[in-house]
Amino acid sequence: MRRINLDSAPRRPWKNGGGETRELAVAPPGAGLDDFDWRISCAQVASGGPFSAFPGVDRSLAVLEGAGLRLDLGAGEVLELDVACAPLQFAGEQAVSAELLDGPVGDFNVMTRRARWRHDLQVLTLHGRHVLRREADVELLYCIAGCLTAWQADARPFALGRGEGLLFDAAATAGAAAPTDPVPDAGDLLLEASAPARLLRVQLWRRQVHARALRLP
Repeated sequence: MRRINLDSAPRRPWKNGGGETRELAVAPPGAGLDDFDWRISCAQVASGGPFSAFPGVDRSLAVLEGAGLRLDLGAGEVLELDVACAPLQFAGEQAVSAELLDGPVGDFNVMTRRARWRHDLQVLTLHGRHVLRREADVELLYCIAGCLTAWQADARPFALGRGEGLLFDAAATAGAAAPTDPVPDAGDLLLEASAPARLLRVQLWRRQVHARALRLP
């Protein structure tokens, strides 16, 4: 388990050149926009326009700050996405365009290469003590409001504030933004928030690839 911090995350240009994103984690390490297996990032959206196309990729989008977005998903489907909404899931090849509702927006993005990975993005509100059982191959917990304390067996407690996260999976940590304070990755995670705190939970699973049976003549 390693901590990551938005302030230290590298800046990357959008695929369509219309802005930039802060890359929180990517696999394999150092992968670009055309060859990642999965990618997690935050972005500031200052103007509307079409989303970048990512054929073969599944995406999830959550609004973290600002009034929100009006999204045109095509075929007459239009919806508004703001901080109170559940994350939106859509295909990377889908033609989507966004319009700002009232000023700039901060968002959170998860992308997985459909043939190799799948993912889920959830918003959690915590108050008091909670035990979190890790069930995915890779998980990221990312604090978006408030603060909390987290600890594992045989490890000291540590604090998470807004813009800080925990990435689980030794193979993935090399692609995390500014990893610090490595902690043994063992057992469930205990979380405690003295006041309501909001987290994003990203879970990623590798897809099973089955070799085709060979038929001999």
